[in-house]
Amino acid sequence: MKYEEYKELYNSLKTARDVRALADRYDERLLDTLFTQKTSREVKKRFYVVKQNTPKMLKEWTKGKSIMQLSEKYRFPPILTAMFIFLEDGASKKEFWSYIHDPDLLESEETADEVREAIANDIVYSPEANDRQRERGLWGEDLLHQWLDGQGITYRTENDLRGTEFTKTPDCLLDEPVMYNGHKIYWVESKASFGDNTEFRFNSRKQLVPYTQLFGPGLVVYWVGCLDDLECPENVYVSDISVMDVKLEKVDPEE
Repeated sequence: MKYEEYKELYNSLKTARDVRALADRYDERLLDTLFTQKTSREVKKRFYVVKQNTPKMLKEWTKGKSIMQLSEKYRFPPILTAMFIFLEDGASKKEFWSYIHDPDLLESEETADEVREAIANDIVYSPEANDRQRERGLWGEDLLHQWLDGQGITYRTENDLRGTEFTKTPDCLLDEPVMYNGHKIYWVESKASFGDNTEFRFNSRKQLVPYTQLFGPGLVVYWVGCLDDLECPENVYVSDISVMDVKLEKVDPEE
């Protein structure tokens, strides 16, 4: 995706309503992923700022403002807004999350309805959203295995490598290097996120560059999409789902 289109789309995703409104123009996974990444980043920036207001939020809530109204006022995800209020009111985190998974546990039906409303309007931190994110990760890994298996490329997975001497392990460490678009690669990493500059820099620092130091050059695939002009560290190559059409070539043992 070109940066200009990405930036316009990213900036337009302000609320969950925007995700639904754009569903006829963009892939649902792309919209969900971008909104999740944007929301998570904004939460990190504003978490402690909003947390400082929890005594005030609790007072407003006890005086009649709903969780959703407070979520919109403080520009914070509904479920996290509810969490701040409940913890300030004396609940433990364990108790709070039990209410999120089963609002019927709450004694007050009015409060239970508010929690249900928060869950329905939170497409990032709700149990259903967590399930979607997990399923997206499994979807990406399954595509990666299909791509490699379909070409007879053998590899060890992250699970296969657990407990070995390696401090970091990619999703697929190839048993033998292959040629990808003229580049020799030794590993492939699957990402069910969108590869924008922020995500790619984070992944590069935490995983991709260390992989090159341990195993040599490799490929990261952002199945939901990525920017066209990412600046790649040495020995790191990037693709999106179009990689499924790429034919890998086995390396001549004499090379």
